[in-house]
Amino acid sequence: MSTTEPRHSHGDANEPRDAMESVVHAMPIVLPVMGGVLMFLLAFIAVYMA
Repeated sequence: MSTTEPRHSHGDANEPRDAMESVVHAMPIVLPVMGGVLMFLLAFIAVYMA
């Protein structure tokens, strides 16, 4: 049946913000830094165990 309510389009301005979209721009900085921290921790563990 037809209604008088307005239809909502896919381009609605009230779309919720995606959590991944807010983090993706920081990935080129965060990934190498965390990789360096991980390598430091693994090297520290290897020296400590030796």
